[in-house]
Amino acid sequence: MPAQPTTEFGIEEARRVLGDVFAPWVQDLGLSVERIDHEPPPDDKDWQPGAVLRMAFSERLCRSGGVVCGQALMALADTSMVIAILAANRGYRPMTTVDQTTHFMRAVSSSDVLADAKVVRLGRTMSFGRVTLLSATDNKPVAMVSSAFAMLPG
Repeated sequence: MPAQPTTEFGIEEARRVLGDVFAPWVQDLGLSVERIDHEPPPDDKDWQPGAVLRMAFSERLCRSGGVVCGQALMALADTSMVIAILAANRGYRPMTTVDQTTHFMRAVSSSDVLADAKVVRLGRTMSFGRVTLLSATDNKPVAMVSSAFAMLPG
């Protein structure tokens, strides 16, 4: 996989990375890329690059009582942030998570979950981001996640 940024990191490239880079158990989460944001709109000064991923609902991701487990939600947040950083970088770059803080706000059951990931700072050695997890049924927040990634050499 190339370490140099490409001119565009779109949905097709994000889907390829999901299939080629992530561990098989992450692929088992049933994630799909809904949107990649790497071009700022002309009139939005607060814009941040990012990505939106969807985790399809599955009973396999639930604990007793039909609630999607926190581990699956945290993996969704982590994976979506990696994709958002790659979009901001305009291509693949190796990285590793060094910190992730999750604030769970409410349970989600019988619903897909959306991860709206935004890059707060894209750096040479460290990158930072935040993810809002939303129930796809009512678009209400489920959790808020902040994370930091060490950017690795080529």
